[in-house]
Amino acid sequence: MVNDSSRAILTVEGKWSYRLRCVVYLYVMMKGVFKKARLKKFFFRWMVVNVVYFLIKTTVNHETDDMYTFFTGPSLFYYGTAFLFFMVTWEFNDWLIKRERHQGKLNLKNSLVIYMKTMALLLPLSAVIYYLALIPFREWIGIVCEDPFAEFMSDFLRAALIGTAVVFVNLFYFSMKQKEEMEEQMENLKREMLASKYSSLKSQISPHFLFNSLNTLTSLMYEDRDLASDFVTRLASSYRYILDNKEEDLVSLEKELNFLDAYVFMMEVRHKNVVVIKTDIKIPSEQYWIPTLSLQMLIENALKHNLYSKEKPLEISITSIGTDALAIKNNLRKRELKRETTKLGLDNIKKRYSYYTNKQVLVREESDFFEVIIPLLDKEVSDMNLKAIS
Repeated sequence: MVNDSSRAILTVEGKWSYRLRCVVYLYVMMKGVFKKARLKKFFFRWMVVNVVYFLIKTTVNHETDDMYTFFTGPSLFYYGTAFLFFMVTWEFNDWLIKRERHQGKLNLKNSLVIYMKTMALLLPLSAVIYYLALIPFREWIGIVCEDPFAEFMSDFLRAALIGTAVVFVNLFYFSMKQKEEMEEQMENLKREMLASKYSSLKSQISPHFLFNSLNTLTSLMYEDRDLASDFVTRLASSYRYILDNKEEDLVSLEKELNFLDAYVFMMEVRHKNVVVIKTDIKIPSEQYWIPTLSLQMLIENALKHNLYSKEKPLEISITSIGTDALAIKNNLRKRELKRETTKLGLDNIKKRYSYYTNKQVLVREESDFFEVIIPLLDKEVSDMNLKAIS
């Protein structure tokens, strides 16, 4: 059994618990209201209410004495109802739109549903308030009119038109916002796809280079141990370069040329001096950038598609064309391949350049030579990082 004193304590505790919940609720509500974004929205909408109200007051009320009076019963009533209708319509419409966007996206069909639901709230609310103000409480408010019903219809239709305008403006705003978000998502998705494709393209390079080098090293170990040792040193240096730059989209031309020195040595050992690779770079190589391992891929491409021997060596030259491009050129003696070429190497180079510039990779083939011209990129372009975007 609960005695009277216990019941009194529980009653007091219940009251304090209720009061505490009220305080917490009020705090949460006020905290939300006074957030910066909400304050901005509130003041913007309040300013819209003021502008619309004073425009209506100056166009509807033609009596000069009443035009500039605000603290009268009718003025305060119409200002208060304008504020109430605007805020209720706007907030309810916001809630409906955000709920619809959370479930899917805005379109013509659900926009019309949102409009009808919003008006289903506004029209009865405005009808009740204007009816009470113009029929039972007209004298108390101080509204003077010859025909209360005509005044009621005028006020009701005005509220409906203004509510319709608010809803359609709001729908247009959220539609544009949705469009911008979708465009941003598409752009981010496109960049993610580019980053993924770029990683896939780069992954095709290293294994091919490593397998060929290991095959050459296996032969050298039985023929010339000193040369094999030198080859291992160059191979380690080359592969360190590949590993250090595997996450780099672009590298400086200076780094690529330093790697190329070791690579050229290995090619000359591998092909027993039947391949001659010369470089003639007349620009400051540290100021220009190219896709990682692009020169190595073009040399591999020339080796793959041409015949060469001691009597007719393969000659490859890498020269600068002003400050705009590099020309990688080789004499042409086409090899008959067992399978039709896929041109994967050149496509790889072109796609990698397409991520950074509109400048084209040019390919020229004549009867006696084959030439690829690749653009030189500046430092500003090199700062673009597709993987960071994704």
